[in-house]
Amino acid sequence: MSSQYQSVLSPSLYPDAFQVAAPVPLPQRNVWPRQQGVFIRRVTPLAAEPAGEPMSGSMGGLAAEPAPTPGKGLRELVAGQFGFVPHWVKSASDARLRATKLVNARSETVSTSTQFRDAWLKGQRCIVPMMAFIEDDWRSGKAVPTRIARIDGKPMGAAGLWEVWSKDGEQIVSFTLLTVSANSHALLHRYQQDGNEKRMPAILGEGAHDAWLDARPEKAREFMRAYPATSLTANPVEK
Repeated sequence: MSSQYQSVLSPSLYPDAFQVAAPVPLPQRNVWPRQQGVFIRRVTPLAAEPAGEPMSGSMGGLAAEPAPTPGKGLRELVAGQFGFVPHWVKSASDARLRATKLVNARSETVSTSTQFRDAWLKGQRCIVPMMAFIEDDWRSGKAVPTRIARIDGKPMGAAGLWEVWSKDGEQIVSFTLLTVSANSHALLHRYQQDGNEKRMPAILGEGAHDAWLDARPEKAREFMRAYPATSLTANPVEK
């Protein structure tokens, strides 16, 4: 399970790689379940705001200005909790309990899963900017946190889903990472505990960001692929 990732901390990388302005302030470096991160989605009519205003649905004081993508709709950067909260959850305490378990959504069952089905069918897809994700290497018999990143050092855009939960004046904007099988992946099959299916985030190709955000639900599955092992590198996390 991909339950920790590292944020993009260089402001120039947001417009360069994702065509959005950098958040202010920048997110924390390491994002764990129920902590704040950022994700990119299409601007919806309710979310659209004048340029320069704090983005709709932002949390933790983050703000960003939607930037146009040539020939497509607007993208916006939104702050939210890492750990999905389905819209039908009845209480904030239940939301907190569920969020830690819903940081990943299996791409194979996302359209039928009770937790994620509605967001998938409504097209609430997003891109999660990250520099790396963390997996445990158990080959020594002990868990060694390992940083998985692009070999060229560029940021990655992981496929995700977002949701807004609201009740009694409280609101939680949240997101989850979509994952694919890594059992036969030349790099990722080495990580995570033996006996369990190996999984990895669905990393999008750089030229596929708009298509992912705009695809119909039945076509969105085509983006659920393992990122090439030859383009990734793995290094133990420095303490």
